[in-house]
Amino acid sequence: MKNIYEFQQEIKRLKEEKDFCILAHSYQSREIVEIADFTGDSFQLSVQATKVPNKNVIMCGVRFMAETVKLLSPEKTVYLANPIAGCPMAEQMDKELIEEVKRQYPDYCVVAYINTTSELKTVCDVCVTSASAVKIVKKLPNKNILFIPDCNLGDYVAKQVPEKNFKLLHGGCPTHAKMTVRDVQKAKTLYPNAEILVHPECQPSVVALCDFVGSTSAIMNYAQKSDKKEFIIGTEISIAEHLSYMCPDKKFYPLSKDLICANMKATTLIDVYRTLNGDGGEEILMDNETMTKARKCIDKMIALG
Repeated sequence: MKNIYEFQQEIKRLKEEKDFCILAHSYQSREIVEIADFTGDSFQLSVQATKVPNKNVIMCGVRFMAETVKLLSPEKTVYLANPIAGCPMAEQMDKELIEEVKRQYPDYCVVAYINTTSELKTVCDVCVTSASAVKIVKKLPNKNILFIPDCNLGDYVAKQVPEKNFKLLHGGCPTHAKMTVRDVQKAKTLYPNAEILVHPECQPSVVALCDFVGSTSAIMNYAQKSDKKEFIIGTEISIAEHLSYMCPDKKFYPLSKDLICANMKATTLIDVYRTLNGDGGEEILMDNETMTKARKCIDKMIALG
């Protein structure tokens, strides 16, 4: 029986032998992060994939992330390490729903969070990440904004760009949305000297109580650079763990033990191993029309960002 370290060494050997680049979202487990070529936010990883010479890419994350890698690198063979790893937020709204909403609000620009399916992106005007959303929306010439699918992130952006009109639909990340003011109060009671850093996918009432709000990468950068020594982390629980390794002289506490994304945790080290061996994972395939249309809103984001 092989242990974790032995599997990691075999994965490193296989990826070199078979010309693979391994991408791991920051919410992945520690043993996967350790064998990844790049770790970070979803769009950041997709851009990184365009810069590597490897012909094959494995995404250790969820389906929409692997789709985005394929959209930006159509010439590469892209695999999702675990085919069941989806994203509840990305799957909440479909193309038909948004086409109907667009008919009701024809003068609204459809701004899609990157956490959406490729099919849904085909009917959107521009894409955004949690890090770029405020900047992109400010640059848009449109006064009216239909922001999908996360109403919490949409609310955060709307407050930063009060000069525009926002239409929000009820959707979002169930993991982040379950955090409450009570969770914040409890964490502050337990760790009174800690700063609270949260993701804008959290409820507005939670965001209002934090010391810093930002994307996963922004939270990690803030914590690493800060001269503070204790932090309450209001995003997926693995981030507190990763930061503890990066900054052993500091203390990191999850805002709640319930901040666990089951879809992110679905991917295992063995999934990566089997994908490299050709008996696991799923190749991401899309027809040319979907790829062309979905790519447009991403290209507009890149142009504006």
